[in-house]
Amino acid sequence: MQADPRAQRLLAMPEEAYMNDEQLAFFQARLLAEQAEVEAHLDEVRKAVADNERSGDELDRAAVEEELRLLLRQADRETRLLRKIAQALRCIEAGDYGYCAETGQPIGLARLMLRPTAELCLEAKERQEKREHHYSKLRGDQ
Repeated sequence: MQADPRAQRLLAMPEEAYMNDEQLAFFQARLLAEQAEVEAHLDEVRKAVADNERSGDELDRAAVEEELRLLLRQADRETRLLRKIAQALRCIEAGDYGYCAETGQPIGLARLMLRPTAELCLEAKERQEKREHHYSKLRGDQ
């Protein structure tokens, strides 16, 4: 897969240029495009749920109910993603985008290219995941 030339140019910038106007504009455009895409998909899901027929035999209804359950789970995930996108856009406006919410250190362009809604730098995210894993073991989830 060929990388976006604009993204490659941003990644080639020196560290001192971190979160300059060009980088912020790139991420803002990317977040807005992702927001529009997710909102369009959520509209499709809403229409599918509204258009759901309740007729048919028991097996048809079971299949439709299972499909609806999966659609609603996906819609829930996408709704949470929309909140993260909105938060990231607010951070861009506030001048805080690209910096770890826990440590204040740069998150890094490469990580933000993969996950533009990232709020934690890699080290902070690893610590968070270790804590979550530790607590899930204490609860007996594993």
